[in-house]
This record gives sequence, C-alpha cells and structure tokens, in this order.
Amino acid sequence: MRHPPVLTGILLVHATAELFHDDVHYIDGIAHIDEFELNMDMAEGWTGAPDYTLDEKVLGPRFDTPPWSLLYLKHQRDGPFWRERVRPLSEITIPSFLIGGLQDGYRDNVPDMLMQAKGQVRAIVGPWNHTFPHDADFGPQIEWRNQAVRWFDHWLKGRDTGVEQDPRLVIYVQHWHPPDPNQKEVPGEWRREDMWPPKDTKPSALFLQPNHTLSDSIVKRETHKLKYVPSIGVEAGFWWGELLSDPRPVDAFCLVYDSAPLQEEVAILGRPHALLRVSATAPLADWFARLSDVAPDGSVTQITGAGINGAQRESMTEPRDLEPGKVYPLDIQMHLTSWVFPKGHRIRVAISNALWPMMLPTPYAMTTSLELGGNEGSRLVLPIVPVHGQTAPPFSPAQPSDERTDIKNEGFPFPGEWTMERDEIRHKATVHWKGKDTYEFPWGNEEDYEYLTYQADDVHPETCSVGGEAESIFKLNGRTLIWRGHLLVTTDQKNFYYKYTRELLKDSQLVKSKTWEEAIPRDHQ
Repeated sequence: MRHPPVLTGILLVHATAELFHDDVHYIDGIAHIDEFELNMDMAEGWTGAPDYTLDEKVLGPRFDTPPWSLLYLKHQRDGPFWRERVRPLSEITIPSFLIGGLQDGYRDNVPDMLMQAKGQVRAIVGPWNHTFPHDADFGPQIEWRNQAVRWFDHWLKGRDTGVEQDPRLVIYVQHWHPPDPNQKEVPGEWRREDMWPPKDTKPSALFLQPNHTLSDSIVKRETHKLKYVPSIGVEAGFWWGELLSDPRPVDAFCLVYDSAPLQEEVAILGRPHALLRVSATAPLADWFARLSDVAPDGSVTQITGAGINGAQRESMTEPRDLEPGKVYPLDIQMHLTSWVFPKGHRIRVAISNALWPMMLPTPYAMTTSLELGGNEGSRLVLPIVPVHGQTAPPFSPAQPSDERTDIKNEGFPFPGEWTMERDEIRHKATVHWKGKDTYEFPWGNEEDYEYLTYQADDVHPETCSVGGEAESIFKLNGRTLIWRGHLLVTTDQKNFYYKYTRELLKDSQLVKSKTWEEAIPRDHQ
C-alpha cells in the first residue's frame, strides 16, 4: 500500500486489511474473545529461547507490557486505531499472489483484492482453515510452494514462467457433505475464474415467506417476532471458519426459512446477502444470518453466515442507538463461500440475535421483529453459478516439508475441544473450551495449555463473562519456568470489567506477577 521502491511482489496467506471487521478481536464489528487473546497476552511476557533469561533488563519491559486484549477492548468501533496503518486496497499496484481458505475467518480479503487492487492478482482459495494448503487438517491438500516460486521467479527475477497466463482465481467449489468436524476431505472440484464476480453469476432472490419457507414469490406483508436468547450459538462455531457439527440446536432458537426440495442441483460462488427489514424493542441488537444445506434426512450442514451490529447499520465508525420499534433495512453480506446443493436438498437461512460465544451478547432483554412481504421484504440473495465451471489447471500433490529432527511438535490449541452445559432452572449456560500443544527442542521441552469458560444468562443478558487460563511450561536444563496468564472479562449493562494477571514461576516459586484491572464503558457493544 505504501509503495516501497524495492518491493516488486508479495504473497499473502489468509490476510486481511479489515482489522475491525474480519480480525479475531471484533468479528463483523462485534466483540469477540477466544484462545488467541490468552496466547498473545501471556507470550508477550516471555523472554527468548534458548536461554529464557530472567535478567530484569530483558524480562521487565516484556513482562510489564500491558496485555493486547485490554488495548483492543478500549477500541470498540472502527476508526483511526484500526485504520491508521491501512490504505485502500486500490492503492496496491504491485503483483499480489493470494491464498485463502473457505473455512478461514479471513477469506473475504481475496474477492476484495480481486475487485480493488490495481496490480496483477492471482489467487488460490481451497476448503481449508487458517493453515498452509500442503498440510491442511482437511483436504484436498495441494502443493503451493512451487506456484510461489514461479510467481517470484517471474516478478523478482524476470523469468517467463507463464504466471501471467494463469487464471486470476482458482477456487474449490465445495459439494455437500454431512456435518462433521472430523471430516478429512471436503468433496468438490477446482474451477478457474478469470474475473470477479464470476461473469456467469446470476444473483437470485428468495423471499422469506409467512409459512417459514423460501421462494421467489412476493407475498403480502407480515411480521415475525423472535425472543432474544443470548446463550445460543456454540454449535455454529467459535469464528466464521472450521468444520462444524449439526447446527440444529442453534436453529431451534432462530427464525428459520427453508426452500422446497430442489428439483436440480444448485451451485453458489461468492458472498450471499441477507437483506432484512428489522426492528427491536431495545436500543442495541445484533442480527446474524446463517446459510445451510438441509439434507433429506433432516441433517443440516452450515455453509456460511455473517452478523451485523445494529448500531453500526449506517457506519462502523459512528454507531448509533436503535430507536425501539423503528424498522431498519439491513444488508448482511455473508462471508465468501462456494457450495453445490444436491437435488432433493433444501436451502435454509436462519436469523438470530445471538451467536454466543463467538460474539459477546448485547446487554438488553428484548424481542426483535422481521418484516416480510412486498418488493423490499426480507429476502436471501444467492450468487448462483453453473454447477460445473471451467476446469482449473491441476495442482501438484502436497509434498512434505523438510523438518529438523531435533524439534518435534504435537497438537495445536485451535480448534481444541469444547463442552456445553445448560442450567435450565436458572436459565444459564456455560461453555468450556480447552486446547494444548507440546514441543521438544534441543534446549528443553515446552508444554502449552489453554482453557476458556464462557458464561451467559438468558434472563440477564447484561451479565455475561469470559474467563481464561493459559500456561506454558518450559523444562530446561536444570530449571523449570512456568508462565501463566489469567483473563477475566465480565459485563453489566454499561461496562466491561477487565482483569488480567501475568505470572512467572521458577521451580514452582513465584518470581514475578503483574495485574491489570479496569472498567471500560461499553460503546455500542
């Protein structure tokens, strides 16, 4: 963006320039806390391998650095804090090679760059989460590094490697699969697109009907109401990525609309829109739209979705309260996806006001309304494309990476494991999440553990909490160092109450401890 004279090409893997909307601190402009906060807030207090010195000149400035999660929580709207390092994508004029994943929270940067960047852009988007394509947790895995070498040989060394004749975009079109977080291979096919949006895209509107169906017919006006249940959402994921279990437990507390069984296959490629007309009985509400595939046996596979903070309906930099009872138009642009709905399946859109614990709940008990009917009635707009597109050039099979034999790693914190508990008598819910990994290095061993506990109260939505514990144990020659981080964020109607403690222990004895504690006013969150 800043045009450094020696920069002649870049490669971006799972990138974003929308730090307030697409990053992990605020998702869709709504407050979010996950294991990343635990990891980063503790790790900034570490000293470096292999010595892990406790010299105060080195340790002190790092250990005493305020946690980043506290800094982020003080900036609850878009603006200079998030934007001062970012310039418009249209100012990128150098050749850019992008890699994205359809199960990754940062995937929207790819279509944004394809439409806005002025330089040569080439992109590959597979079905992956936040990982490299050659070692993705679920496939198909592909080799991308040979493509990167071709790219850099051309733009950095002036060799004609043919990259200027490559497709602008090679994207994986996902075919139906049952809901399963342990899926090892996502079925589908690669296709090439030489422009974005694809030239053969046909936006298709499906109107939300009074009988909770979807169809292309316009009906008379009607209002559907929904009681706000703050604690729903965990089955829909911890961010807009990852493979999921069946989201029907979430759908049960949503306004749900299904198409008739499809008479033929239907393919989509792009960013679906939920165009809604809504109102709320409270001054602050969020809305979420999720797109799913309903199989003939009733199982539901979530495809994509997105949310919008109602206060940010006109501006993410200048949020404004809702006027209770007033109807507002919302355009919820869902995150990039591809999908082929099989014949006999149904298309589902589910609308809710909570998606917890991905998003922290808004603090008011309320009922929201969804307006149906008429030409401007609530509707789903799908980017329909032909079921089969232009075949993409084949990728090489993924190759193993060279690995040091004296370093070993097992596990990875995310997506981790989670359980859900409901206290039906007291109308409270708790989600427990945990993740871990271990390393063996020439200088010792490292073990990392992370735990999160989310709590929500359906009667008192203002009183949610997120508590987290992180611990990294370094077993070194002749000593054991343990860094710990303790995070607690609680809320009431007006404030976030933040507390974070960082600790360092040597051979079980406390060496250093520091706590940050602060009340932070809620700013339309």
